[in-house]
Amino acid sequence: VIEFLEEWGLESLEENAHSSTPCTKVFVNGVWMGVHRDPASLVKTIKKLRRRDDITAEVSVVRDIRERELRLYTDAGRVCRPLFIVEDQQLVLKKKHVNALANHEVDAYGNECKWEDLIRNGIVELLDAEEEETVMICMSPEDLEVSRRQSEG
Repeated sequence: VIEFLEEWGLESLEENAHSSTPCTKVFVNGVWMGVHRDPASLVKTIKKLRRRDDITAEVSVVRDIRERELRLYTDAGRVCRPLFIVEDQQLVLKKKHVNALANHEVDAYGNECKWEDLIRNGIVELLDAEEEETVMICMSPEDLEVSRRQSEG
């Protein structure tokens, strides 16, 4: 994760000691690693990579805009909650995914479809308690429909 951050614009504390440009502090497992000038883009990239299974699903991404902090957690022992992903006001999970699990269907490689496939394919996301505080969660399909109508005006 640290190597990834360095490739994606993490600046060391020494480089930024005298800069007047507002930056966001980046912490990994509670250790201040450096600063970043475009945290929104970094968070979006990390979440996209996590949903594509390029980085482990257990990495937690917490952006505290008020404190100008980005906190990443990779340590073991955090309780994570599975949540279905919604993109463009639409649930990513489709009936075909549910049927594949229920019917123990086999994929093109001869592997039985499992819950882990939903995580690996960006349909379900694992969030710890701290990251859960930073996302919008609908408790039912009806909540999603209400949200959709409100966004349409």
